[in-house]
Amino acid sequence: MSFQAPKGVQEYVPPQSATFLAVRAAFSGAAANAGYSYIEVPVFEDTQLFARGVGASTDVVTKEMYTFSDKGGRSITLRPEFTAGVMRSALEHGLHQGQLPVKLWTTGPAFRYESPQSGRYRQFYQFNLEAIGTEDPAVDAETIAVAWTGYQALGLTQVRLKLNTLGCKQCRPAYRAALQDFLRGLDLDEATRARVEINPLRVLDDKRPEVRAQVEDAPLITDHLCASCKAHHDRVRSLLEDLGVPWEDVPRLVRGLDYYTRTTYEFDHPLLGAQSGIGGGGRYDGLSEDIGGPPLPGIGFAVGVDRIILAVEAENLAQEAPPRVAVFGVPLGEEAARRLFRLVHELRAAGVPADMAFDGKGLKGAMKGADRSGAAYAVILGDRDIAAGAAQVKHLASGGQTAVPLAEIVTTLKERLTK
Repeated sequence: MSFQAPKGVQEYVPPQSATFLAVRAAFSGAAANAGYSYIEVPVFEDTQLFARGVGASTDVVTKEMYTFSDKGGRSITLRPEFTAGVMRSALEHGLHQGQLPVKLWTTGPAFRYESPQSGRYRQFYQFNLEAIGTEDPAVDAETIAVAWTGYQALGLTQVRLKLNTLGCKQCRPAYRAALQDFLRGLDLDEATRARVEINPLRVLDDKRPEVRAQVEDAPLITDHLCASCKAHHDRVRSLLEDLGVPWEDVPRLVRGLDYYTRTTYEFDHPLLGAQSGIGGGGRYDGLSEDIGGPPLPGIGFAVGVDRIILAVEAENLAQEAPPRVAVFGVPLGEEAARRLFRLVHELRAAGVPADMAFDGKGLKGAMKGADRSGAAYAVILGDRDIAAGAAQVKHLASGGQTAVPLAEIVTTLKERLTK
């Protein structure tokens, strides 16, 4: 039988994998420049971490998680998102007991059981950034700016920032009550009516046209903000203005996870159609307490690597696969293959990417391999060259060829490649 990748899994092979790496490098570079450190967290966690952290009433927890019992009878879940796991790790390792904020980034796959379509996969890749231990609105603006820098580094020009605030535990209850009163008067199905009582904000995030049409006149959180939340939101917006980061106020914007408070934002790319969201984040000031930690505010974002790749391709910015190597060895004979094998490893040790032809290929076949490798130079070695103590170094673009003593090849090639 012939095996295939599981349904809903997007694989990245050359040359598209070059764009995959470019996306990760753009965001990791922006994060590192802003003082964020790398953290590696498990692919699976105790199921209750996500039930309590993400929210038991969310679609993620109720419908989409990959949950199973391990051989010890423990309920384990493949991570559907990163923030809860990063917060758990920061608390477990006492990072919050040092300098605040704790600034962290990570990247890798996450898992949700969804109906696969372009830009929506069951295994998907994210870049995640978190700033834990501060309520300063400047850090809210900083996280947005880091993400914006990542998009700009990729050359994307059509990214739009949608911005909102969800209030805090002081002002949200009044808004929640007003929103529930409004939603109870709508023609909603039984499941959605149940959600109105559990988490009415989630109804605003419903993607069904018939629901979206009914909530167009729903009360706005911005009309119910306390003075502190209003000042916080105004400060974030003014700081973004100072940085030249454009935004659009979207007062009905909510996120799909329950831990969000105050600043909430999404990045959108209009060329992607229904799956236009390419990243988003916000503040989660109660998450630490939800998972058993001390009061510890935080804010962060996750960007979807898969969708950013689609956006890069939509704007015709896809990365070309870089040359695999700089030097390619062409041995003509068994002894030449042995000598070149050692020489290739000497080049690698000197920091020169190098490869060679295998399987005893003739000159014509080996030179085809050199051309396909993208190498700048080929090193050709045969019995007569060995006897003369020199190899033929060929510049593949010009065709120019010179004899170089074997003992000088590494130094010579390093010099030529740096010119």
